[in-house]
Amino acid sequence: MISPPKPKKKKKILTNHGDERIDNYYWLRDDSRKNKEIINYLKQENNYSKNWFNSNKIDANKIFRSYKQRLPKLEESYPYDIDGYRYYSSISINSEHRKYYRSYKQQRKLILDVNKLARNKKYFSISGIQPSRNHKFIAYGEDIYGRREFSIVIKDLAKNKVIETNNCSSTGSIIWNKESNGYFYLKKDPKTLITDSLYFHKLNTKQKEDLLIYKENNQEFNLNISLSRTKRRLFLQISKTESNEFRILDLEKNDFKLVLFKKRKNKHLYYIDDSPEEFFILTNKNGQKNFAIYKTKLSDFEEKKWKIFIKHNKSEFLEDFQIFKDYLVVETRKKGLPQIQIINRKNKNKTYIKFKDPCYTASLESNSKYDSTSFKYVYSSLKTPLLIYSQSFISGKKTKIWQQKINNFKENTYVTYRISIKGRDGTKIPISIIYKKGLNLSSAPILFYGYGSYGSNVEPSFKLSFLPLIDDGFIFAIAHIRGGQELGRDWYDQGRMMNKMNTFTDFIDCTRALHKKNIGNKEKTYAMGGSAGGLLMGAVINMEPTLYKGIISAVPFVDVLTTMSDQSIPLTTFEYKEWGNPANIKEYFYIKKYSPYDNIESKPYPAILVTSSLYDSQVQYFEPAKYVPKLREFSTSENPILLRMNLIGGHAGKSGRLESLRETAEELSFISHLESKVS
Repeated sequence: MISPPKPKKKKKILTNHGDERIDNYYWLRDDSRKNKEIINYLKQENNYSKNWFNSNKIDANKIFRSYKQRLPKLEESYPYDIDGYRYYSSISINSEHRKYYRSYKQQRKLILDVNKLARNKKYFSISGIQPSRNHKFIAYGEDIYGRREFSIVIKDLAKNKVIETNNCSSTGSIIWNKESNGYFYLKKDPKTLITDSLYFHKLNTKQKEDLLIYKENNQEFNLNISLSRTKRRLFLQISKTESNEFRILDLEKNDFKLVLFKKRKNKHLYYIDDSPEEFFILTNKNGQKNFAIYKTKLSDFEEKKWKIFIKHNKSEFLEDFQIFKDYLVVETRKKGLPQIQIINRKNKNKTYIKFKDPCYTASLESNSKYDSTSFKYVYSSLKTPLLIYSQSFISGKKTKIWQQKINNFKENTYVTYRISIKGRDGTKIPISIIYKKGLNLSSAPILFYGYGSYGSNVEPSFKLSFLPLIDDGFIFAIAHIRGGQELGRDWYDQGRMMNKMNTFTDFIDCTRALHKKNIGNKEKTYAMGGSAGGLLMGAVINMEPTLYKGIISAVPFVDVLTTMSDQSIPLTTFEYKEWGNPANIKEYFYIKKYSPYDNIESKPYPAILVTSSLYDSQVQYFEPAKYVPKLREFSTSENPILLRMNLIGGHAGKSGRLESLRETAEELSFISHLESKVS
C-alpha cells in the first residue's frame, strides 16, 4: 500500500480585521490550471485513491452493473408539442448522451446526436436546445471543459448542418426573435463568471457586431432571461438573494427597448408572467414571507395599481404558477410537502390535487397551450419513478401519459415515510426515509443525505443512484434541514448568513434523533452531501467527528472564509447574502466559526472520500485540493482520507450518463466497503 501524497507547505498569512490565519496549502491555487507541480500533485492523489481501492479489493463495477440492469434498452422522453412539431429525445442503454428528434406530420427526423458531437472529447455537455419560431433552426449551448461557459451553436435543420458557432461564454440558453433571424443571449464575465450582459446576435453576422442591450455593473446581481407565457415578451431578471427586478422587451417590436417593471428594492422579491390581458405577480412585498399573487394591466404596472389575487398565507408557501385562459395553476408548499392547486380565474374556486405517498415531489410540467382544457404535472416519490400526468380542468380526471422505465423494480417492496424530529432549539425538522420491507431498523446501516443552502429543496423523489445500497439493507434518510426552502422562505432565512450554524446542528440533531428512535445503527452511520452539502459534511465532522463512520463529500465548498474574502474568485460577490461578506467584521468571525477548512483540529476524523473537478466553476478545485492534505495532517485516526480529482470535468463530474454512473458507483462502493468492515 502506497502512502498518501504530502504536498509541500508554504506558509501564507491571511490577515483581516486584525485576525491572522495561516494557510500552508494556499499555493495549490492556480487559476490557469496549468501549473505542472499542482497537476502532478493532483495525479498523485488520484493514484493514491486508485491504489487504496485496489488494495482493499473494492469492486465499484458491482454497483455500476446494478445500475445498468435497471436501465431500459431504450428510453424516450415525453414529446413536447410546439406548433404541431413534436420534440423529444432518446438514450440507449450503452450510450453516454442523448439523441434529439423532431416529428412533423408523422415524419420523424434526427436533429441532434450528442454522441457524435462528443466523440473524441474528454468532456462534452449541451444545454438550452431551442427551436426557432419558424422551426428552421435549433440553437444549443456547447461546453467542452465543464466550466459552464457555453458557446452557442446554430444548426440549419433543412441543410442538416451547423451554420454558426458563437464563442461567447454564455449561459447556453437563448431566446429567438420573432423573425427567427437572430437571438438574445446572456454573457458571463470571464473572471467572475457572473452573468452580467444581455446581447442580441443576428444570424450571419460577426460576434463583434452583436448588440449590447443591457449591462449590470453591480456584481452582487446576476442576470437570467425567460420567454413570457404569451411568447410576446422577453423577461430579463436581475437578481440576488434578497432582491430582484424585471425588465421587459417586447418581441413584437424591433427597438430592443427594455421597460422596467418594478425597480429593485432591498428585501423585495417578485416574479412575473403575462396573459393576453394582464400581468400576474408573485411577490413578498410588505413582509409577506410566503408570497402572495397580484395582477395588473399590461399597460399599467405601477405597484399601487396591483390587485390582490391570492392572499398571503402563513401556513402555505407560494412557489410558482402557470397561467391558463380560465385557470391559474399554483405550486405551493404546505408542511414541507409540495401542493398543486387549481384556481378558477373568474370565481377563485380552489381545488387541490391529492397525492398518494407520505413523502413525494410534484411540480408543473411545460404547458405551452394557454387555452388548453387540461394541464400536465410531474410526480415522483422515493419509491415511485417519475410520472407525468395530464389533468382535465373540467372533469378533474387525471391520466398517466408517461412514466420513467426502471427494470427489476417493484414499488411494494419498499417502505417510505416522513417523520419530524425536534432540534436542539425546539424546531421541528422533517426527515424522509426509505428502506426495504422486512429490514431490522435498529441494526441496519443508515446513510444520511443533506444540503441546506440557497433555498434549494432536496426533494424525496426517486433516486436510482441509492437503490443498490437500499437493496443491500441500508436505510436512506434525507434531512430537510434549514437553509433549504421546504418549509417556506423563513426556513431558508433561518439557515443562511448569521443563522448558518442551524444548518449543521439540524443535520446532527436529525442523526441523533433517529438513533434514539432505533432507526439505524449508531456504529453503522454514514453521511453524504455535495457542493454546499459538502460544506455541511465538513462542518458536521468538525463538530462531531465520531458520529459518522464514513463521509462522501462531493465538490465541497470548504474554504468559505478565504473564498468569500476574494472577489476575484468566481461567483463570490453574488453570494454575499448567502454566506456573508467578510469585509463586515461580525460576518467575518461568524463564517470563521464554521468554515470547515479553518476549523480542522486534532480529532479522530471518520473515513472520507472527497471528489472534485479541475474545471469546476461553482467550487474551485483548490478548495478540496487543500482540504484533504490538511485533514490528513490533523486526523488522529487511521481512517482513510481520499481525494478523487477529475482533471477534465465540471461541478457535476464527468459529462456522459454512464461515466457519471460509474463515478457514483465508486463513491457508494466506498460506503459499502466501510460497512462490510463493521458488519
